[in-house]
Amino acid sequence: MYSRRSFLRSSLMGLLMAGKPKRIVHTVTGPVSAADMGLALVHEHVLVDFIGADKISPDRWSRTEVMAKMLPYLQELKRLGCQTMLDCTPAYLGKDPLLLNELSEQSGVRILTNTGYYGASDNKFLPAHALTETADQLANRWVGDFQKGIDSTGIRPGFIKIGVNPGPLSELHRKLIMAAARTHKRTGLTICSHTGPYVPAFEQIDVLKQEGVRPDAFVWVHAQGNNMVHYARAVREGAWVSLDGLDRTNVAIYAETLLLLKENRFLHRILLSHDAGWYDPAKPNGGTIDRDYTVLFKQLIPDLNKRGFTRKDWKQILVENPMEAFGLEPGF
Repeated sequence: MYSRRSFLRSSLMGLLMAGKPKRIVHTVTGPVSAADMGLALVHEHVLVDFIGADKISPDRWSRTEVMAKMLPYLQELKRLGCQTMLDCTPAYLGKDPLLLNELSEQSGVRILTNTGYYGASDNKFLPAHALTETADQLANRWVGDFQKGIDSTGIRPGFIKIGVNPGPLSELHRKLIMAAARTHKRTGLTICSHTGPYVPAFEQIDVLKQEGVRPDAFVWVHAQGNNMVHYARAVREGAWVSLDGLDRTNVAIYAETLLLLKENRFLHRILLSHDAGWYDPAKPNGGTIDRDYTVLFKQLIPDLNKRGFTRKDWKQILVENPMEAFGLEPGF
């Protein structure tokens, strides 16, 4: 039973919290409270076009055909309990905010899209101006997406997506992370960088620090396959470690990794996803969708539940961490 003092303290805290501005996320259908993201997959795709930045055009796909092919996958995802998905297809690789808006409306799955440029794959997907513009000029473009909406759609990005090659950062890729840092400082958007190995991951974190950006604004994308020592270093830095290549062939590997992360008390900085989807406009009817969004729900969760994972663990990874990683602080 509460004492009168405890009751008054609780009432006062409730009033203070009620008046506290809430963190939000920008979805393709508009802003929502970060607390309403629910269970979220942080790295998926609907459509990816690999033709290259110099040849890509929205005319290469039909939104009606992509809708017909991909909507059932999102509807199944919704039935499995997923409420939010981050579509990580960047500009010049097939990002289509209007397509994502329609899919979100019809499936009921909230979708976030992004701003930023993808330098991995040896710059094939970078527009020509990315080679010559300064970090500030690139940041101005990306901030413009946030302030005005992407390509006159009015749809605002919910995060920044860049990509770098494996190995030490090139000067061009160093410029991309600098531009992302400067965009973050003006928008609050979290930086998701296609990275892979640990060497460019920690080089990017160092650049962020030099730019005055804390590592908790950085998601180390495709961190799977690295050593627990490197995960420990990233967690100590405050960065997010994203294991986002889950498929039917590697469930056992993911299970072992997550068990070790739990044993080391690192789950509070872990993000999890499939990197699935991949409608390809270059193939008839988008090609075969070999990777879907369900392995987490149908294989990994049941397997780890048998080995001691709890509802609290899953809530941490799939609900609380995405909310913390991508919720914008009041003022942005």
